[in-house]
Amino acid sequence: MAEDESPSQKIDARIAELGDWRGETLARLRALIHRAIPGVAEEWKWRGVPTWYHNGMLFTGETYKAAVKMTFAKGAKLADPAGLFNSSLDGNVRRAIDFHQGDTIDEDALIALFRAAAALNAG
Repeated sequence: MAEDESPSQKIDARIAELGDWRGETLARLRALIHRAIPGVAEEWKWRGVPTWYHNGMLFTGETYKAAVKMTFAKGAKLADPAGLFNSSLDGNVRRAIDFHQGDTIDEDALIALFRAAAALNAG
């Protein structure tokens, strides 16, 4: 990826580079984030981690061999009535959702969780 690319262009390139279910999942999550939080800002952090901000950091979208991990920066403070959080449950601050190949994504519950995270950042 070129140094002069915008964070959004770098995320586009990562999705294309993955070229499998992980890229498709990251693209779908990204679209849901933008639908849930108009004006959300995209950043490229820590040598290649898509990160979303709105009044502070909201989430990261990490890709691993067997999972796409959405880490919520302040997830421990969020109600999760649909039980989406399934990773990083022991910490006092973050919570994450690991998506695996073939998983069903509850879009309505995820959008609600994205909006709750943005509302928490808004104070």
